[in-house]
Amino acid sequence: MKCIVTGGNVKALGKAIHSLARVGDEIYVEPLQEGLSMRTVSASRSAYASFLFAPLFFQNYQPTESGYDPDSEAFRCKVHMKSFLAVFRSLPSLEKTVEKCLLSLNPHASRFRVQLHCKYGVVKTHDLPFQECESLQADFDTSQCAHALRAPPRLLADAVVHFPLALAEVTLVASPAGKVSLRSYLEGDTEVTRTMVTELGLNEDEFQTFHIKQEAQITFCLKEFRGLLSFAESSNLSLNIYFDTPGRPAIFTLDDAVLQVHLVLATLEEPESCSSQMTSCTPKPLAPAYDFTGDDIDDYMIAMETTCGGPAGTEPLPSPTFPMGPTSSEAQEPDSDHEGTVPGTPPQKRVRIKGLPQTNYRHEVKNVALPICCFVVLLGTCKMI
Repeated sequence: MKCIVTGGNVKALGKAIHSLARVGDEIYVEPLQEGLSMRTVSASRSAYASFLFAPLFFQNYQPTESGYDPDSEAFRCKVHMKSFLAVFRSLPSLEKTVEKCLLSLNPHASRFRVQLHCKYGVVKTHDLPFQECESLQADFDTSQCAHALRAPPRLLADAVVHFPLALAEVTLVASPAGKVSLRSYLEGDTEVTRTMVTELGLNEDEFQTFHIKQEAQITFCLKEFRGLLSFAESSNLSLNIYFDTPGRPAIFTLDDAVLQVHLVLATLEEPESCSSQMTSCTPKPLAPAYDFTGDDIDDYMIAMETTCGGPAGTEPLPSPTFPMGPTSSEAQEPDSDHEGTVPGTPPQKRVRIKGLPQTNYRHEVKNVALPICCFVVLLGTCKMI
């Protein structure tokens, strides 16, 4: 394989490498008769990206050593993404200094060569190690998707910029009434009161194509989507979005005369996604401001009696932290356990052990009262002698 990229297409090639780097750790290079294919897949197999550069994209394109021979099979390989990305690290420098880029792959060689011909006759040669591999291809069909959207890249780029960079997933909700919204995805165990939730709404007239049969929503990764939007905005290509029910992949495409881009993202499978999202966005009741778990048991009981009380004639509200105390009718009933108590006996205390029901423990001192008195008399006798 041998191909030459010139002019502004060098920066477009570098942008494509940056977009692929957001998806996977390896880039699969495959020269085809219809163009040079660069693909990658994420480690979890949840994202797949493909860039197909047509022969018109290059000044010179030879997929095989013998040119356009249909009988000869092209040599495929995969290159580590970090080594390939290092060649196109600085995009502004590529646009200002690089005049021509040469890509060459020889099956008999041990390196994938990338040469940058810069101004003033400077040539930068990068020999990248590669590994021979099979063809990487995702099986998808946009015609099988029930919903389709087409929007200018600037619209979606301005919408995504409001989400924090640390956000992992975003939820796209579309309605046949002409409403589209993007909002932060929250997991079931996320505390809404401590998390910033962002939601942005769009109207039907802002899209170039709006084909929504019924209300639907999908949740997909935001990192890979940002990379595709960055490339679409730099190349000024409209973005097509094809999706179906949750759990089925969402397909994002860019079409041009010399370039075809596909991004396939897995979506979260949520049969009751609408209800779960509504539940997760409902604020949970706050815990009461008082917390006496570290206080003395007497103060704890005083706090119980104070907080459970209310205006006359009204039922005390149930507490989410402490169990309900005895009702007024139960409090008026005489306690038979107090009958026959020896004077000086300490009152009953209620001890609440975490994880166990509330229990009354009584300190019995009837049997120990007499030995104490006898001990006092003996001490008095000793003093008299």
